[in-house]
Amino acid sequence: MYFTHFGLRQAPFSITPDPAFFYGGNQRGDMLAALLYAVAQGEGIVKVTGEVGSGKTMLCRMLERRLPPRVDVLWLVNPNLAPGEVPYAIAAELGLDASGRRGDQVLRQLNDELIARHADGRQVLLLVEEAQAMPLESLEAVRLLTNLETARHKLLQIVLFGQPELDAHLALPRMRQLAERITHSFFVPALPPDQVGAFLAFRLRAAGHPDGGLFTAASTRRIARASRGIIRRINVLADKALLAAYADDANTVQVRHVRLAERECGFVRARPALPAPGRRAAGVLAIVLAIAALAAVATAAVLATARSTGF
Repeated sequence: MYFTHFGLRQAPFSITPDPAFFYGGNQRGDMLAALLYAVAQGEGIVKVTGEVGSGKTMLCRMLERRLPPRVDVLWLVNPNLAPGEVPYAIAAELGLDASGRRGDQVLRQLNDELIARHADGRQVLLLVEEAQAMPLESLEAVRLLTNLETARHKLLQIVLFGQPELDAHLALPRMRQLAERITHSFFVPALPPDQVGAFLAFRLRAAGHPDGGLFTAASTRRIARASRGIIRRINVLADKALLAAYADDANTVQVRHVRLAERECGFVRARPALPAPGRRAAGVLAIVLAIAALAAVATAAVLATARSTGF
């Protein structure tokens, strides 16, 4: 709702991972290049870890986007799979009908399909999200899939994406075989305070702003401190601060707008109560957020009615 006010084409700080908003600073561009190289080698398992909201999913989407056409990408997004369900999930991703088959039969079916794709010059990549939440036995079942190979090549390349707890799981003695299969490990770092301004400006330019200069130096420092460099938190704070600036009819985001945004975010530590003007502004921000939510609901209802009536 603030797009026109700030000269934007679209929301600059959506938390949905859109490759058009991929920020290559703070090692992320280099990490993506290294991931592409590791996948191209086709050996072992690759691991990517990072804190919640650090940008792992965006990196995963960028990896898929940059892969050559000969790579077939499979997804394992349900971390609650039981060990015996893992081969069936992979078979479904490959478009195979494994219904009514025993587990060993499904593995043979997978092996035959992967050999056929390899013979056609294709490479198959499995991306596993939220790997830290998988039962250890299911992680081991994923590891066993790397045994599907020819005399010279692995038939299935695997990249594990997870929070730091994944490293703790892999350090357990019972997970030694999986840990030793990992040939490349990457950690997605938080943004240092001196790069938060560049990140904000990049996202604003990607959304249509001519120079990305909507946040003052002081408001940028405030966002850097409150977010601790976590990408998702930066996006949430920046979006709410823009709403506060819009409600204030301001042309730039000031520290007072970031303070109001912090009050709407559960991850920011509680601060002393605002004086009366601050409370009024906070109320305005809450009203703006409520209006935006109602507008979204109304739009969804109109679209649903249009679909149901055929218009």
